[in-house]
Amino acid sequence: QVQLVESGGGLVQAGGSLRLSCAASGRTFSNTAMGWFRQAPGKEREFVAAVNWNGIKRYADSVKGRFPISRDNAKNTVYLQMNSLKPEDTAVYYCAASYEWTMTPGGYKYWGQGTQVTVSS
Repeated sequence: QVQLVESGGGLVQAGGSLRLSCAASGRTFSNTAMGWFRQAPGKEREFVAAVNWNGIKRYADSVKGRFPISRDNAKNTVYLQMNSLKPEDTAVYYCAASYEWTMTPGGYKYWGQGTQVTVSS
């Protein structure tokens, strides 16, 4: 069982930065793939970034080069540094954990409650 709690969302102007954190409970954190997803109003949940147990990372094309993902296994925490934010990045951002290496929401068993990110123009 893994429980996830996100933090770090908020309101920021276009071009600004935010860092999201996701704290995980459970002793198997280092064996999980951790992903960030987002969902804007009226849209489906979409993949943003993921990092697996070997530190391999994957990004959606829309955030590549702007949103580096990282994990600290000693702190059971995964981060999403969001730079050069755009109004179209506005969404609820979710942290998720999986024992598979996947970029699809259906492949993630554990989810956080989500944190709102709003980017004003």
